[in-house]
Amino acid sequence: MRSLYDKQNRIYMIFIGLFCLGTVLVCLSAGLMQGPVVRDSLFQWERTTASSLLAQGVDAETVAEAFRAQETTDEGERLLEQIGHTDENMAVLFPESRTVMLRMGISFFFAGAVLSVLLVLASFLFLKMREQSYENAADIIERYAQGDFGRRLTRGGTGDLNHLFAKVDQLATALRAKSESEARAKEFLKDTITDISHQLKTPLAALNMYMEIISADSDQPDTVRQFAGKSISSLERMERLIYLLLKVMRLDSGNVTFALRPVSIGKLAETAAKDLYVKAEAENKQIIFEGDWDETLVCDADWTAEAIANLIKNGLDHIQSGGFVKVSWRTSAGMVRICVEDNGTGIEPGDIHHIFKRFYRSRNSSDSGGVGLGLPLARSIIEGQGGVLSVESAPGEGTAFTLSISKTAAPATMNTRRSFTNDAG
Repeated sequence: MRSLYDKQNRIYMIFIGLFCLGTVLVCLSAGLMQGPVVRDSLFQWERTTASSLLAQGVDAETVAEAFRAQETTDEGERLLEQIGHTDENMAVLFPESRTVMLRMGISFFFAGAVLSVLLVLASFLFLKMREQSYENAADIIERYAQGDFGRRLTRGGTGDLNHLFAKVDQLATALRAKSESEARAKEFLKDTITDISHQLKTPLAALNMYMEIISADSDQPDTVRQFAGKSISSLERMERLIYLLLKVMRLDSGNVTFALRPVSIGKLAETAAKDLYVKAEAENKQIIFEGDWDETLVCDADWTAEAIANLIKNGLDHIQSGGFVKVSWRTSAGMVRICVEDNGTGIEPGDIHHIFKRFYRSRNSSDSGGVGLGLPLARSIIEGQGGVLSVESAPGEGTAFTLSISKTAAPATMNTRRSFTNDAG
């Protein structure tokens, strides 16, 4: 019985056992105490009977023989009936027995009364303790309902009641986790809205100014052409900002399930650079690949290509005309390392620990079109697949980003909510 594991139940059952034992001992003691009274009463009857017989001339041997007799006869029973010695007259014939019975009854009455009072008091205390436990539990559960999870119902006890309390504590833990998750989600939404409004403020203000200039000088083709181009650049910046923000939000909120499958690393790198060739050619920059084209990596091809593309774009934004961005890869027994390096301006020591922060841009950066989301997005994608993204750089000596992913990559923590189609967009 699991109920006996409860401490209060055990104490109460121990008391009941002791109570029963005490009842038996009281009855036994009462019986033993009345024994001498019955014995004295019997001896007194024998003395009286012997004295009467001797006084009537019955010889001593006959009296002694009568007291030693073990059998009854019909004549003896008829004689006793004739002189009135029957069961109905026992109280009159033997007044001592009535006294003995009365004393025994009084003794048992007081003993029973005392034991009953003890039983009632013990039961009252047990129920009071149990009621206190229920009241404490109700108070704690009410606190749970109000969002206060500072106390717990269970304190390491056993038994049915503690088992129930443990289940309630488990429910409270789940409610607390849900409450904290909702609070994080609200804070995340608040921060995201703040980030979006802050980042869109500048291009929107620029667009508004450009439109005012175009409207004021609509008859000047050169002015219209110049500021129309700037408007397009601002719109492209806004488009990329929103595009990256949506991706970062999906990763941060856990709404991404990575589809892992073997892919060619060469093909992966080529896909990542596909949309950046025009930019590199227009700026007289090179994108170079170095590695075994047939080497494979278990990853989500679309998301990983997105991460590499952001690293390539970052490199292109920080090299001068005639510079290069090289994507190289090598494999070991259980690890694949993809390196995206450039011969650009490098990163200042004071900035290198902050470059993966959202919207962070160095004060010395020459990239006026960046939004500060490409590197955080790349890191989230790689870490979401169980990998690591590291960086090495020095001012004037270029920068090298290294993606280290297990050959049998496994997603880390970003597959906990809903599953989306695995397009990089």
